This record gives sequence, structure tokens and C-alpha cells, in this order.
Amino acid sequence: MKVILTEDVKRLGSKGEVVTVKDGYGRNYLIPTGKAMQATANNLVKLKDRARLEEAKQKRDRRDAEEFAQKLSGVSVSVRVQADESDKLYGAVHERDIAQALEEQGVQVDPHNIVLEEPIKMLGVFPVKLHLFRDVEAEIKVWIIRE
Repeated sequence: MKVILTEDVKRLGSKGEVVTVKDGYGRNYLIPTGKAMQATANNLVKLKDRARLEEAKQKRDRRDAEEFAQKLSGVSVSVRVQADESDKLYGAVHERDIAQALEEQGVQVDPHNIVLEEPIKMLGVFPVKLHLFRDVEAEIKVWIIRE
């Protein structure tokens, strides 16, 4: 039986591939769970249309991410925190804190897009990367200042 995979299946193939499987595996597992559909002429046409739409969406999302990265270039944000005399923070600054400070400036950023290797624990200026799309990143400056 030939089927079109609608999602990646380990040791079988990736989304969009046409693969040959045993009848029972296709009928009893792949098709009922939505992991595949029968490879009919009609379904192959639908697959090509879906692939074209997905590619257009990916291009649009990439263009939007590049525009947003351009908007973020040169942006700096300040986060006020409590610190001791040796400039060490009593807590730490995390992605969520940076996203909240950006939001106060009118820039909406998902905290999951902010890349910190580890939380910031000292006063100072730190470059922080934002992962916006597969290979689109932006860098902002985060000023950690005493409250």
C-alpha cells in the first residue's frame, strides 16, 4: 500500500513523502492516527497544493522576521534591579524580565525567542540575542541598572 505521510514517522520517512508500507500497518495504524493518508491521485494534488501554501507561508514569516530584526537593531532596554555594593544582583534577570522591559517600550517579544546562555547576575551592559526565525536573529543591548 502506498501512503503519503502527513507528519514525520521514525524509521519510515518525513512529512510529504510517498512511501510503501504493508497494508495492515497503513490501514490499522498510520491512516487512523492521522500520520498518513492513502496515495490517491486526488490526495497527491492536495499534497502539492498544501506544500505550495506552506512554502508561501514560510517565505512570508521569514520576511516578517527579517523586518522585525531590522526594527530591533539598535534597540536597548533597561532593567532595574536590586544589587549589593559589589554590583552583584540579589536575584537574576531572566528572559521573561527582558521581554517585559521590551513590552514597556512597545515591542512585543515572546520570552522563548530570547536567548540567554544563563541568567544575568551582575550590573552592566549585555548583548542579548533574539531568535526570530530559523536563521534570523537580532541583537539588542540590555542595561542592568541599580534600582
